[in-house]
Amino acid sequence: MLDVASGRVVSPGLVVVQGERIISVGGNVPVGAQVVDLGDTTLMPGLIDVHVHLFLHPGAEDLQTVQESVPERTLIAADAAKLDLMAGYTAERDMGSEGAGCADVAVRNAINSGLIPGPRMRVSCNAVDLTGGHEDAIGYNPAQHVLSNADYADSAEGLVKVIREQRKGGADFTKIYETGKDSYVGGELKTPYQYTVDELKAAVTEAARTGGTGLGVSVHATGEPGTGYAVTAGVESVDHAYQLSEATMKAMREKGIFAVPTFAISEYFVEQASSDAGKTRRREMQDSHAAAFKKQLAAGVPMAVGSDVGPFPHGTQAWEMVLMAQYGMKPIDVLKADMINGAKLLGWAGQIGELKAGYYADVIAVQGNPVEDIAAVTKVGFVMKGGVVYRRP
Repeated sequence: MLDVASGRVVSPGLVVVQGERIISVGGNVPVGAQVVDLGDTTLMPGLIDVHVHLFLHPGAEDLQTVQESVPERTLIAADAAKLDLMAGYTAERDMGSEGAGCADVAVRNAINSGLIPGPRMRVSCNAVDLTGGHEDAIGYNPAQHVLSNADYADSAEGLVKVIREQRKGGADFTKIYETGKDSYVGGELKTPYQYTVDELKAAVTEAARTGGTGLGVSVHATGEPGTGYAVTAGVESVDHAYQLSEATMKAMREKGIFAVPTFAISEYFVEQASSDAGKTRRREMQDSHAAAFKKQLAAGVPMAVGSDVGPFPHGTQAWEMVLMAQYGMKPIDVLKADMINGAKLLGWAGQIGELKAGYYADVIAVQGNPVEDIAAVTKVGFVMKGGVVYRRP
């Protein structure tokens, strides 16, 4: 059994569950208890992915939002949630419904009511973007008025208004696009910022008014100065984080702001490149990010685990954890980033992320020892969420 906080695998592993909670760990089997013997496997807390897209699937992202209706995409999202749960992910953060509005609220509520299987969800409705920004249907015939995949906000007042509308619709937190479109010039990332520090501060303040930990603002931000602006404003996480200045890294460490590297999506796009030149360019970008990641680790930047799954198949995103270890993080630190930091970022610290009495009974079993070989997290054979078994050998 994995003790995440101490970084040890202890034996034998025993978790006693009553209802939806863990009531004890270790010791003896209570008299009269139903026993689920999982043999030579490692028990561990359910996995957490803090950057998913339930409403996306492999294929042309831009065309999905044009060709598929919101009802169709909602059914696709429900299936994606099930796939992720069966892969051991018992908690996730959906980082924007990509043009489906607050349909992610319906998916979250259906999961919570037991209507469909899926992870515990934090949802944001659409992401927020400015006119002509990262997700504003750039490249289409303007006369066709193709809709943005995000909600428009072009000022501090606009951000506050959108946040209020989304919270009214049931959003838990807010995702803002802070950088894009990215380009590499002479091997160096160049990306324009979208909102100023003051504009982002207005969004953070408004989210804090009705929210709390895990219910604030997180940003899509790949490079400076946008990454620095977001950290100065006090966001909860910087997702992608390809490029962080020394000052930004220092501030993230001091403020406890998480970086979410999302290596898996980039790795997928390397493999899917349509030409050798394209594959080479994408590999160079990934290598640049890996080098920056090592600097971030050395600087003490807090990490959480998010895969950006959706454009690549749901249920396969545990590869993100393997890549984080491959690029320089110790396996136990990856596990802590996923479970302990993931729980903090989602606002569920003390509720999920560890196998402890009083926590939700989110328990999985994997083949192997993930502290010795992080790839064990890709070999899930048993899944329990809230005391309900969804998968067994």
